[in-house]
Formats: sequence, C-alpha cells, structure tokens
Amino acid sequence: MILRSVLLFVLAAIAEIGGAWLVWQGLREHRGWLWVGAGFIALGLYGVVATLQTDAHFGRILAAYGGVFVAGSIAWGMAMDGYRPDRWDIAGATLCLAGMGVIMYAPRG
Repeated sequence: MILRSVLLFVLAAIAEIGGAWLVWQGLREHRGWLWVGAGFIALGLYGVVATLQTDAHFGRILAAYGGVFVAGSIAWGMAMDGYRPDRWDIAGATLCLAGMGVIMYAPRG
C-alpha cells in the first residue's frame, strides 16, 4: 500500500514538474507551442494521477504531495538544467519528505 502510494507520488511529480518544465521551455526558452501543449497535457495527467491515491482526503494528498514536489523539483533541476543544490536545499527537501511521510503514513486510529 505504501509502495503504491509512493509510486503514484513519483509519477505525479514527473507529470507536474515535467509539464511545468515543458511550458517553461516552450515560452521562456522559445522552443515553441508544441512544447507548451505537451506541458499542458502532462499537467492534466498530474491531476489524474493524484486522484489514484487510496486516501479519500484531497487536502491530505495534496499536502503530502507538496513534499514530493519540493524534492522532485530539485532532482529535476539537477537532471535537466545542471542545477547543483547546496546543503540547505538538501536539508529543506529532506524535511519536506519527512513531513510528507508523517502526513501520509502516520498511524491513524
């Protein structure tokens, strides 16, 4: 159950961050409207993937996903743009992922 949830969060991050990156590339880097359109599609897929989580609480899912988004954005920047995070970036992303774990997977009675 947790593995499935984590996989869905990772897929959502790829779709959202990748979609935003495609829009950025299309507009800011002048790669064209095809890139922007692909970004829109990816952003729509993010919304679909987010609904596949088994927890029924939208606020909890989105709040927990925020931690994955932060860490995923740093990783995306490293992979796609040559960004090199400093220790504070890593510390912040680690805190966000820890928060995601607490929000999403803490035992509830």
